[in-house]
Formats: sequence, C-alpha cells, structure tokens
Amino acid sequence: MRSGVLFDVDGTLVDTTYLHTVAWWEALRQHDADVPMAEIHRAIGMGSDKLLDHLLGDDRDRSDDDMMSSAHDILYGAWWERLRPLPGAAELLRAVAKRGPAVVLASSAKEAELKKLRQVIDADDVITAATSSSDAEQSKPAPDILQAALQQSDVDPHRAVFVGDSVWDVKAAARLEIPCIGLTCGGSSAAELSEAGTIANYDNPAALLAALDDSAIAALKA
Repeated sequence: MRSGVLFDVDGTLVDTTYLHTVAWWEALRQHDADVPMAEIHRAIGMGSDKLLDHLLGDDRDRSDDDMMSSAHDILYGAWWERLRPLPGAAELLRAVAKRGPAVVLASSAKEAELKKLRQVIDADDVITAATSSSDAEQSKPAPDILQAALQQSDVDPHRAVFVGDSVWDVKAAARLEIPCIGLTCGGSSAAELSEAGTIANYDNPAALLAALDDSAIAALKA
C-alpha cells in the first residue's frame, strides 16, 4: 500500500459551493420550503438525503425529496459550462503527485457531474483514482466516500491526508483517523474548520501549494 492525498472536489478544487447553495434554495422554494441561504450553505458537503434531513428535519413528509433533489440537479446543471477551478487546483495536484503520494479525488458527486468537474480541474494525468456518489452507501459526514477512495487507490489510511472545505469533510476524515487540511475557499471559516478538527487551514489550493513544504503532505513518503 502507498501513501496518498485525498481531495474533496466541490468547494475544494472547483468553485461550486455557492452555486449548490442557490440551486438548493430554489429547489426547496419550489416545494414551499423557505430556508435561508446561510443555513443551506452550512449544509453543503452532505449528500442530498442528509442535507434535507438537516434542513427540514428527519420527521418530515419525505414524499417530495426525490423531486427536490432532481430540481437541484437541473438548476445546478445550468452552470456546468461556466464552472471554474479554484486558484492553484491543478498545480497543487501535480505538485503532490511529483512528490510521490497518490492523488485521489474523494468526491460524492454523481458520475456525469464528476466527469465535468475533472474536465474543469484539468489534471487527469496525475489523478490515481476518483470516487462518485455510486461508490458510497452513505454521504458525508459518514466516511464511506473516503473508504472507497482508499480502496480504489490502494492508499494506506495511516499514510494519508485529506483536503476538504467543509466541516462535514473534517468529520468524515476524523472517523477514519485521517488528518484533514481545511481550505476556506468553500466558505467555511478557519475557526469553523479548526473547531471541527482540521490540523491546518489555508485560503485555497494555491495557498496550500505555496506552503506545501511545511504542510502535513510534505511528511508523506511515497
């Protein structure tokens, strides 16, 4: 087994967090659920099932859940062609790969969406493996996606670091005792990420890249 760096994608490598927020806000409004965007933003990173429970309560009528999820996907899909990588995303992945650890995308996006996200990042030449929602029974903060990413890449969990942007990323990593580096470019503050358990926080992929020699990633051996 080898060492590796696992990366969340949405909000960590691609600038999508607020697009997801607006898409969920409108999808919920279409079904008479008026939830403030700030609350929705704090839930981004969960899968749709857990997000809806978190925002609407787990004792609600779930008959509209599939329609709300589909509405979100349609609204968010309108932005696909305008998605942009966050600063330094591809450069960070290539710098990590050059050091020797595997570069693994631990994403819970659907397969078609993940394909688009990978095109936006434009670093497939250094990506060892990538997960999608079909690889996990439960979404974050459950650790299923990270477990799938480890299995697909043959990465030793004791020689891994996870990079994410939400408290749900941090909580998922903690369940597997994987150190998590936080990026604030997804909209969560350094204080929020630190309270959830990150070992260090940076503004965006470019900032982590600039500090790579002093980061937990530097300690990983190929």
